[in-house]
Order: sequence, then C-alpha cells, then structure tokens
Amino acid sequence: MLNQQTLDRFWNFDDPGLSEARFRAAIADSAYDDDERAELATQLGRAIGLQGRYEEADALLDSIDGDEPTVAVRVLLERGRVLNSSGHAEMAVPLFEQAAELADHLGEDFLAVDALHMLAIADTAHAETWTRSALEYASTAHDARTRRWMVALHNNLGWTLHEAGRCAEAMVEFQLAEQWAERVGTPQQQERARAAIDAC
Repeated sequence: MLNQQTLDRFWNFDDPGLSEARFRAAIADSAYDDDERAELATQLGRAIGLQGRYEEADALLDSIDGDEPTVAVRVLLERGRVLNSSGHAEMAVPLFEQAAELADHLGEDFLAVDALHMLAIADTAHAETWTRSALEYASTAHDARTRRWMVALHNNLGWTLHEAGRCAEAMVEFQLAEQWAERVGTPQQQERARAAIDAC
C-alpha cells in the first residue's frame, strides 16, 4: 500500500481540481498495482467531493473494490467526508466510527487519527471527547507524519473550548498547538497556531 507521504505529494487542498488531475494521472500509471490504484481512487473521490460534486464522488467510491483492508478504511473515511460536506453529518458519524475501529485493528495510526478528527467535526456534541481520543493516538505514534496531527488537534480543541467559554483551557491548547507546530508542523501550521493564540 501507499504511505501517506506519497499521497500527500498529489494533494493541493487549495486547488482540489489540480489534485483531481494528479490522482487521475496516477491511477492511469502502470507503476501502481491494483490495490494502490484503489487507494489512489479514494483520494480522487475526496478531491471530487471537495469541489461539491457529491453524487459523482459517491459513485466513484461505490465502484472501488474495498477488499484490501486499508482501502476499506479509506472508502469509509471518504464516504463519511462526502456525507458530512453535503450536509448529512449524522449519517457520516457511523462511517467514521467504523473507519476508526478498523484502522485501530489494522494498526493504521494515521487513518485512526483522521477518523477520530472527522468524528469531532461531524459529531459536534462530543467534539471534545473525540479530539482528546485522537490526541491520545497521535501522541503515541512513531512516525512524524502522524504526529503532525498534534498541531491541528490541539488547535481544534482550543477552538472547541473557546466556543464553550473555557478561555484559559483554550489558551493552553493553542500554546500546545504552537509548540507542536514548531517541532513537527508545516510553516502554514505554525502561522495558524500563532494566529489562534492572538485571537484568544
């Protein structure tokens, strides 16, 4: 299967149309095997969904052979994202729960954290609980790519606490986000972490 760093190279979240073109080209590349092309197809579905073409994204995800377990996790994740983005968060929650459980069983830490992060977004009533679970996962991960989640997760938890009027606790989370951004984050994450502290 493909590692997350390989998939990251295809992504430009500021330009999902460009990401779509990159994933289509990769899927047509004979250098990838069937399982890898299926994994790439899940990300193509995500890129299409980010452009608001939800029915097309859903149809593509329907067509993917999910027999390979990691591909199955990604299909669940991307189905959930399509549902959440199209205004059906309550329908997305069980898919994210299944993705988190399967990723945990497979030892796919990055995907488990991603699923828990999405649960915090879709299930807002329990956002703090889901985010803290994701933080626990990410903090024990051995690879830097998964640990990078610590930046976004602390930042997200900070905003959840801020909106609940728990400003002192929120500031702690924003400061932790900044610390993690300096250790493992991208320049963009470092900038966002600093901005969050200023806003609190």
